[in-house]
Amino acid sequence: MIVQIISNYQEVTLLLTLAASLIMSSVATYDPAHIDADKNKSIDRYVNAEMERQGIPGVALGIYKNGSIVLAKGYGLANVENNVPMTADSVLQSGSVGKSFTATAIMMLVEQGKVGLDDSIADYFPEAPDSWKQIKVANLLSHTSGLAAYDTPALQKPDGLFDIRRDFSEDELVAAIAKLPIDFQAGENWSYENTNFVLLGVLIHRVTGQPYGDFLQQHIFSPLGMKSSRIISDLDIVPNRSAGYEIVAGALKNQAWVSPTFNSTADGTIYFTIRDIERWDRALYGESLLKAHSLQQMWTPYPYGGKTSTEGYGFGWEIHDVNGHRVIEHDGAWQGFTTSFSRYVDDQLTVVVLTNLDSDHSNPAAIVRAVAGMVEPALTVAPRVAIPDDEADLSAKAWATFQMLIKGEGKPAGVSSGFLSGLDVEDLRQSLPDEWSENRPELIARATAGADTLSTYKIGKSNNKRLFEVRNNSAGEIMSFGVSHDPDNR
Repeated sequence: MIVQIISNYQEVTLLLTLAASLIMSSVATYDPAHIDADKNKSIDRYVNAEMERQGIPGVALGIYKNGSIVLAKGYGLANVENNVPMTADSVLQSGSVGKSFTATAIMMLVEQGKVGLDDSIADYFPEAPDSWKQIKVANLLSHTSGLAAYDTPALQKPDGLFDIRRDFSEDELVAAIAKLPIDFQAGENWSYENTNFVLLGVLIHRVTGQPYGDFLQQHIFSPLGMKSSRIISDLDIVPNRSAGYEIVAGALKNQAWVSPTFNSTADGTIYFTIRDIERWDRALYGESLLKAHSLQQMWTPYPYGGKTSTEGYGFGWEIHDVNGHRVIEHDGAWQGFTTSFSRYVDDQLTVVVLTNLDSDHSNPAAIVRAVAGMVEPALTVAPRVAIPDDEADLSAKAWATFQMLIKGEGKPAGVSSGFLSGLDVEDLRQSLPDEWSENRPELIARATAGADTLSTYKIGKSNNKRLFEVRNNSAGEIMSFGVSHDPDNR
């Protein structure tokens, strides 16, 4: 038995490494016809290395071919306190991957003639302000509504408009959303906002008379035999439930508590297992849930601003291209869990990674991409390489400032007000690789976001690099630093 009090990030890493070696092969399904023994071992080595690098307590990995499992496996721990192994039957949270289920429910109602994609949402929310009249149901599904975010820290703090520890009725939640500003006119732009799918969940209830979770249970989970899938509940007994974790100032903590309201909204509050996902993936190859033309609508990027594209966001799904191969996918994060679900439809391959660590410290999408490349080499994504730095002085200043902060040598001039708290510095420090300062950063991307400049560098040594991210304002002041996992570690 492993019994240990988790006090800092280094102890977490040691525990996870030992746990992974003890229980790596627990409750696994493996199909050698599609993944040979050498490939299976390579996947194991890679996943365990990434868990150690990212400090992830547990990972559930599902690989599916033509809607059937070829590998379903748990790595590490589903519950650190009780030393419970992660398995293929562990129950984890969906995060925003749950949006694809919400979109499917809406499209079911569209096929039944109970909802129209071009209907104004004011038809379903008569109490709505006049500004909602131009918003269509399709705008909610595609994040082109212009509705502002409801889930900002300022709004969700105690006594905030969406106090995350307060239990709201659906009508109260809608009334609060109605107070939010409109960021742009419907259909003119795109902005991913959970607000859209919260309203879709209420819409489902108003149209059907069933709460969103009950509708999913009756029309999706039960018919497909997804026996472990359901809406989140802290009160109910949920067999094989995993615990979610956050890293705060270098220490592993249990997920923060939120009210039942925010564990039942339709923007991503589902429990499921990678075994259940097999049934969901299989259904998406046929017409057991929706007709082919409805699925095609969901998987076609929705136009906005008068422009169309082959990549973008459809209805509850992202559509991308990887080496010329079409991929339909979604990522998610909520309450100490992260998820990544990618369907490489040209290859009839699906890879799903579920973790029980917060999104600031885990990157399941990187694991999905790497594993997909191991299964189908044509899907291997080329590593990002260094590019010429046309603002070398900006980079040098950022690197010098970052080193001063990490080494505790004070806060230099040239940074914006309210720059970093001590907690942020400690979090950055714990996220760095060993010998992080021995080599200068390599610039791999630079982009603009409004008036700001975002620069991304690689730091660290080969096979143990991190991404170092810097945001500068128009005056050249440093606004923020970030350290995150490098997906090229594979």
